[in-house]
Amino acid sequence: MPEGPELHLAGRYINEACRELVFSGGVERSAVGRGPEVPFTSQAYRVSAASRGKELRLRLTPLGPGQHQDLVFRFGMSGSFRLCPAAQLPRHAHLRFLTRESPPRALCFVDPRRFGSWRLGDAWQPDRGPCVLSEYQAFRENVLKNLDDKAFDKPICEALLDQKFFNGIGNYLRAEILYRLKIPPFEKARTVLEALKQQEQARRKKNPSLTLSKKLKLMRGSPDLLELCHTVPLEVIAAEKNLLEPDHSDNYAAFKNWLQCYLVPGMSSLRDRHGRTIWFQGEPGPMAPKGQMPHKKHTRVKTDPEAQTPKVTKRALKRPPRAAAKPPKPATVEEEEEVADGLRKGRVLRRRKATAAPASSKPKAPAKARSCQTSVRRGRGTAPAM
Repeated sequence: MPEGPELHLAGRYINEACRELVFSGGVERSAVGRGPEVPFTSQAYRVSAASRGKELRLRLTPLGPGQHQDLVFRFGMSGSFRLCPAAQLPRHAHLRFLTRESPPRALCFVDPRRFGSWRLGDAWQPDRGPCVLSEYQAFRENVLKNLDDKAFDKPICEALLDQKFFNGIGNYLRAEILYRLKIPPFEKARTVLEALKQQEQARRKKNPSLTLSKKLKLMRGSPDLLELCHTVPLEVIAAEKNLLEPDHSDNYAAFKNWLQCYLVPGMSSLRDRHGRTIWFQGEPGPMAPKGQMPHKKHTRVKTDPEAQTPKVTKRALKRPPRAAAKPPKPATVEEEEEVADGLRKGRVLRRRKATAAPASSKPKAPAKARSCQTSVRRGRGTAPAM
C-alpha cells in the first residue's frame, strides 16, 4: 500500500515528468473511477503536484485566462501516476490528462484495486495530522501534546497507523521503525510516548537555549520513535531514485534491499485488531492479541549446504493461510505452493489407500439400492396431484 514516501515520490515524478509539458482539453474519467467528474477544460494548461502524508494534490493551471482546478487524491492500496502514450493507455487508468503534443501522451491515475479516490478542491482531509515528512516539528508537537487521547490506549503498532497523529505512516514503515528501536509492537502506545515527553522536558530544563537545528542534531545521535517517523521515510525516498520510471524494477530491488524487518526471513508476525500484519523481532508485548501464535517467516537461503528441506506437517496443512498487508509476489507464491504441495501429497496417499484396499464381492449392490430409492422418491415428487 502506498505510504508517505510513495506519495512524495509520486508528486516529484509528476513535477519532473510534466515540467515542460502543456496539456489541453478536458479531463477524461473512466466509468468505474472512485471520484467525481472534473469540470475543467482548457486549450493549454500545466500540471503540478504536492504531497502531504498519504494525500497528493494535483493543480491544473491554465496558461491563459481562467481559474485553476485542484484535485486531492488518496491512493488506496494500489494507486499511482504514469505518463504514457495516449494510444497505449494502461489498464485501470481511471483519470487521464492529455498533452497537446502530436501524438498526445496522457498522465494517468492508475488504480487496479480501485480503493483510491479523488475529490475536487485544494483542502487536505481535515482529520489528518501534520505530515511526518514535510511538517516534522508540528507532527512531533501534535503527538506529545495529545497523549491523553484514546488513540494512545492502543498498542503502539496500531497507534502508528492513526493518520490523525501519524500522517504518512503505514504498515511497512511501522515495522521498520519499531524494529530499529527494539520496541515490542504490542506495548501500550502511551507508555512508549510518555517516556519521550519526559526526556524532552528534561532536555529543555538542562539547556533551554537550544535551537531547533541543534535539537535535531542531538536527536539524530540517538533518535527516538518520533524522529524515526521522519527519517525512515526519507531513507525510502533516497533509495528509490528512478523517478521518471516509477515502475522500474530497480526501484523495487532497492526497496527490498533496504528493508530490515518487514517481510524479512527470520522475523515474526501477528495480526493486529484490524487484521493487518505487523512484522517484528522478539517478544510481541503485553497487549498482543489472544489466541494467536507468532508466525515466523522462514528464509529461502540455505546457510547450511547439508540442511534438509523441512517437511510439511499435518498441523501446517490444517493451519489457515495468513494474509500479509502488501507481500511481494514471491512470498505469496511460496506460501501457496507450500499448501498446494501438502494437498497434493494428501491426494496421493488417499489414492494409494484406495488401490490397496481389497475388492468387495458385491461392490455395486448398495449403489443400485440407493439409486432405486432415489428414483422412487423422485417419482413421488413428480407424480400429478389427484
